[in-house]
Amino acid sequence: MSGPRAAVRVTIVDDHALFGESVAMTLESEGYQVRRIDLSDLHTTLASVLASVLRGRPSVVLLDLELGHVGDGMRLIAPLASNGITVIVVTGSVDHHWRGECVRRGAKAVLAKTCPLDEMTATVRRARDGLPLMGRDERNQLVAEVVNGHGEDDAIRARLDQLTRREMEVLGALMGGVQVREIAAQSVVSEATVRTQVKSILSKLELSSQLAAVGAAYKVGWRPPTG
Repeated sequence: MSGPRAAVRVTIVDDHALFGESVAMTLESEGYQVRRIDLSDLHTTLASVLASVLRGRPSVVLLDLELGHVGDGMRLIAPLASNGITVIVVTGSVDHHWRGECVRRGAKAVLAKTCPLDEMTATVRRARDGLPLMGRDERNQLVAEVVNGHGEDDAIRARLDQLTRREMEVLGALMGGVQVREIAAQSVVSEATVRTQVKSILSKLELSSQLAAVGAAYKVGWRPPTG
């Protein structure tokens, strides 16, 4: 396996230290100049991450979508791509819709974290060599599916806007994996009250299960109110 002809700069933006370190070591062994962005500071924001990445002037960025307290990594794709950086999304939560949305925003490839390291390094190598990371037909199909799906997404957002603040809080808790009984205990109300709120949420969203409601909220990037 041949190393790069020059020390190509690669920056890793991921909040999972073990994963980031293993990828960095693999790329460094092939001669890449690798930098990891530290996301451990609770005051770190998407803006500060973007500024830090750009200061390093990388050719390639390996970007996770879920950056913990920092926020939604997808929001970094467009500004990075607009600066001429090849963005490769490497995430544990890729479905067909999210792949298309990443590509629409400018990502050149979307890889699952479970893919072999050889596949990841091969993708970086193709980026280094200026080769396409995804076939044109596949890229166009993914983007077209996202564009066609925006009408459905708008309908979901409109239904979410019908929720009361309390219903939004309950849905937010469900998205975080909190059970009905735990929501009741935290809110000092009965489980029956919370179940009534959940039924109201499902009715307004025109869905039949908590899982479907959570999935719909995630699909359109909805977040519960804060403060």
